[in-house]
Amino acid sequence: MKKSLYLLVVLLSFTILGCSNDMSGDKPPEVYIKIGKEKYETKLGAYCWKGTCTDKAGPIELLKGTVPINAIPGEEISFIMDYETKPNEFHLVQIHESKENEILIKENGFSSPTQKGIYYYSYGVWWIDEKEENLSKGDAFYAFVLEVK
Repeated sequence: MKKSLYLLVVLLSFTILGCSNDMSGDKPPEVYIKIGKEKYETKLGAYCWKGTCTDKAGPIELLKGTVPINAIPGEEISFIMDYETKPNEFHLVQIHESKENEILIKENGFSSPTQKGIYYYSYGVWWIDEKEENLSKGDAFYAFVLEVK
């Protein structure tokens, strides 16, 4: 089940929305998460950019061997993307103990879980054409892992 939601989103992104090639850069921009005053890298997963689509493993497999980012329960976490045209659609999926949950993003961020544990995330972003709602100018999935202590 955990891979099914991720794969469904990726497939929908690639097959229904398609890709146009008017975005700058060779691949999607980097995304960071900010906790307090610290900024942490995320790992770029699957994406469709400038007519090129890639497919990569889901967040757990993609982050294998990665040291989790420490967080305290209920801590505010924000997303940082230094890119001129911001995506206009966002989704955040949390994976914990083989269960997937969509997490609400408010004001470009979310709160860390209140229970201790290791949590994997897939942050999907889309640049949807404002004139043609079924046309994606690009999309990307970013992965990161938190350890709530």
